Amino acid sequence: MPSTATPPSRGWFAQLLLRLHFTAGLFVGPFILVAALSGALYALAPTIEQGLYRHELTAPSSAPALPLADQVAAAERYVAEHHPDDTVAEVRPAPAPGTTTRVMFTEEGLLESQTRAVFVDPGDAAVRGDLPVYGTSGSLPFRTWISTVHRSLFLGDVGRLYSETAASWLGIVSLAGIALWAFRIRRARRKRDLVLPDNRVTGYRRTFSWHAATGAWVLLGALFLSATGITWSHFAGDNVTALRSALSWQAPTVDTALDGSASMSGGEHAGHHGGGPMSMGAAATTTPEQFDEVLAVARDSGVRAAEIRIRPPATADTAWTVEEIKLSWPVAMNAVAVDPSTMTAVSQVTWADYPPMAEAAKLGINTHMGALFGLANQLVLFLAALGIAAMVVFGYVMWWQRRPAGARVGRTPAAGALARAPWWGTAAVVVVAVGLALLLPVVGVTLLGFLLVDALVTTFRRPRT
Repeated sequence: MPSTATPPSRGWFAQLLLRLHFTAGLFVGPFILVAALSGALYALAPTIEQGLYRHELTAPSSAPALPLADQVAAAERYVAEHHPDDTVAEVRPAPAPGTTTRVMFTEEGLLESQTRAVFVDPGDAAVRGDLPVYGTSGSLPFRTWISTVHRSLFLGDVGRLYSETAASWLGIVSLAGIALWAFRIRRARRKRDLVLPDNRVTGYRRTFSWHAATGAWVLLGALFLSATGITWSHFAGDNVTALRSALSWQAPTVDTALDGSASMSGGEHAGHHGGGPMSMGAAATTTPEQFDEVLAVARDSGVRAAEIRIRPPATADTAWTVEEIKLSWPVAMNAVAVDPSTMTAVSQVTWADYPPMAEAAKLGINTHMGALFGLANQLVLFLAALGIAAMVVFGYVMWWQRRPAGARVGRTPAAGALARAPWWGTAAVVVVAVGLALLLPVVGVTLLGFLLVDALVTTFRRPRT
């Protein structure tokens, strides 16, 4: 007697991708939309800050720069009057003529990795103001506010799950979307419709055309933002850090312990979603004159960039550090530890010491922050983020347009793809889902949930009569 079982359909994989793309977009879309819009604003924040804080950032004096000792002393006098409990944590000399030096102080009540910067005109040591600044990038209040919204919605670690969900699923939805786009290549009569919207059609088909064409243009940007954003996330970020540590892909650090027992690093993620270690003030006695002496040693030891930070020792048995913090291309990451008792360099790190993957991670992070290529970098990120937001909106509009007459919600793609898949297809999907659950816990667990629900819907769905 011949079997009556339905053979597996050749279209099961496309059906599974369509349902995954739709379902993930439907439920994760709001997270992606908020992350995209806040990210678009963050991309332009460095340029916006130049206008918002022009008074603090510009130095009107045209006189030659005074020694750092005079600038630090002026900042300390200002702090003694306005913030008497603050302690010098770091100094960033003016990187270019017409800009101010930042003398940065620890202060109770600020965010982790945040300090209060006193902005000093290097020509006459006049104080131009003070503002809280954040991380290696020196984010001022506007950019810090946008970054916090983008990162956690001001909800702390709980809020970080939102950004992790958005970053993780953005990559999955994008990959599913490009796979569906590839399936359309064989059927498309006009190849241009794959990358340009088709305005000859109306309704759902026009919205779909805009959704697909926009996705084709922003795909690489979406995948890049997803991959780099995951490194800042809570659970997945910890997994990425552990993996890089196991493979020796971490950035090198200078040894700041004068007995050789400890090290210190600024961290690749400092300045955006979490800053690197910030000195909590010098436990050892420091004087303004030492900043000039330490800087001279660092310059002789290969620290050449204009964008640097000088940090006093955290304890009496640790060294000063001078680090290049040039985030734009070509980046400068040299660092030197200086023994204050002998004024000699005791540890050095150069960009050439970075493993290739650490270099790639640093460049990727700088690009994600809009710092690597300046305004052009920021504009590309801005447009990519707006494109991602537009795709989310188009997706919801399509769902609404496809609703049956009289229905309040749209139709969903048919379930049951896994039930129609060959055994090896089902096994491959489960293996991928488990792998994602281990590396990206948030997306992995929700993906396994989707597959389970899809299987249950198919199993218990009443057969049509």
